[in-house]
Amino acid sequence: MKILVLNAGSSSQKSCVYEITGNTLPEEPLKPLWEAKVDWTHQQGFAELEVKTAKGEQLQEKIPADSRTQVMAHMLDTLCKGSTQVISQPSEIDVVGHRVVHGGQDYRESVVITEDVKQAIARLAELAPDHNPANLEGIEAIEQHWGTLTQVAAFDTAFHSHLPDAAAIYPGPYEWVEQGIRRYGFHGISHEYCPKRASRILGRDLASVRLITCHLGNGCSLAAIKNGRSIDTTMGFTPLDGLMMGSRSGAVDPGILIHLLRQSDNSVDELAKVLNKASGLRGISGISNDMREIREAISQGNSRAQLAWDIYVHRLRSYIGGMLASLGGLDALVFTGGVGENNPEIRAAACEAFAFLGLKVDHEKNAHKPVDIDIATSDSSVRVLVIHTEEDWEIACECWLLLEKKSA
Repeated sequence: MKILVLNAGSSSQKSCVYEITGNTLPEEPLKPLWEAKVDWTHQQGFAELEVKTAKGEQLQEKIPADSRTQVMAHMLDTLCKGSTQVISQPSEIDVVGHRVVHGGQDYRESVVITEDVKQAIARLAELAPDHNPANLEGIEAIEQHWGTLTQVAAFDTAFHSHLPDAAAIYPGPYEWVEQGIRRYGFHGISHEYCPKRASRILGRDLASVRLITCHLGNGCSLAAIKNGRSIDTTMGFTPLDGLMMGSRSGAVDPGILIHLLRQSDNSVDELAKVLNKASGLRGISGISNDMREIREAISQGNSRAQLAWDIYVHRLRSYIGGMLASLGGLDALVFTGGVGENNPEIRAAACEAFAFLGLKVDHEKNAHKPVDIDIATSDSSVRVLVIHTEEDWEIACECWLLLEKKSA
């Protein structure tokens, strides 16, 4: 089965093709036959396209970005034409899987995309304005360019859809519950993949391991995993809640928002822009949403960059502590995402606070770009894993399972 995965974001799009053969899913992620990335942010008016294949062919292009749909169509053409061709025609693709950030209450598992599903994704864009429209754009690009291929939506909210009510329901009026205002949680595809990978690394049954997964990238969230299920998470009704992020504030006192809205020069739209685009690391440091640039500024004595770092670490430790309470203990702490996988200082700072649990990090292992390994010392009472998240592979597996179920 050939599966095309489209992981569309507001500023970039990652795509890949997997071929899964046989009657069972492989335990280890397969290497994609073809991978592509489009970035719309580096040069205004142009999109940067990078394509590579499993055979080593590579393509780099700069394309006029008048229409994102046209850029995606051009990207799809590289699957069938030129040096990066891996299929002869689109019909060789059995299914196209899409990451969709917000699925609301109605979508608790991956589904084949219909008009009703598309309308729901569009409706829920109000709750994920930076993500759902881009996800829908990818779905429509396939329809316009390749016609009636089977498409599947894998929802970031689905993995958290069984949160206990005590964790999911906000302490406002009960009418909120009836209106669907609850904690949905996000990064669910990553939070679902990492525990499976962790259990294999540890050689333990997933149902027997209490885990905290730390997905730290430009967006950040934690999940408490027990019996293979999410029982608590930091993102909420929208992806704005919880940890401090690259440009998002994370949780703030709602009284601040009321205070600001009472001032005549603040609008709801302006406040939404501030909370999503001008807060977090970028807002506090005044420099960047990129942790690498924050670290560089700290080395040059920038006090606001240091403050941004200190707040980030404080809130990360605080929320890990909250997840500990939800789990009633901890077997392994997992770091993933761009920051979680690549920043040893963040991992060390987060773990340092939990030495009282007997958690000990092997600093040599931590410093040497660990991938899918345990970086705790042999005598640590808690394992510490760095896992390269494979969201695209998890989406491909969801597509395979859904089509196998339909054909059974």
